[in-house]
Amino acid sequence: MRLGASVFVTALLLAAAAPPAVGAPANEDTVREVAAGLRCVVCQSLSVADSPSETANQMRAIIRERLSSGETPEQVTAYFVDKYGAWILLAPPKRGFDLLVWVIPFAGLAVGLIVVVAALRRWTRRTAQPAESAVAVDPAMRERIAREMAESDHR
Repeated sequence: MRLGASVFVTALLLAAAAPPAVGAPANEDTVREVAAGLRCVVCQSLSVADSPSETANQMRAIIRERLSSGETPEQVTAYFVDKYGAWILLAPPKRGFDLLVWVIPFAGLAVGLIVVVAALRRWTRRTAQPAESAVAVDPAMRERIAREMAESDHR
């Protein structure tokens, strides 16, 4: 029984000596990653990571604090989405109606490429075909053209 008590005491001492997970400083790369995905409520065109505004500084501090308290980056992002709505996300989620934001640009690009290819084919066919509307020149007209060109060269 004595051996079991000493194992228990050793385990208790090791647990007390280990640094607590809660309250550990947040990794600045993780803070920046979360902040880069959120829109600054003041600047609106910048991420929280890139914005110089005081509000963005406060939001970065909240991110740092929540990550230090043990929350995951997804939980921190969900906190801001709950507070401000999906608008706060710089990149909308790839689901539901927001999927259109991801699909329409690529669909537009594909349609544009198809139109350009079709136009190029049409133009190249037009120049490759012999002109059917060209007037045939009879030998007398051909002789007159040659004579007038020779006269213009002598002037």
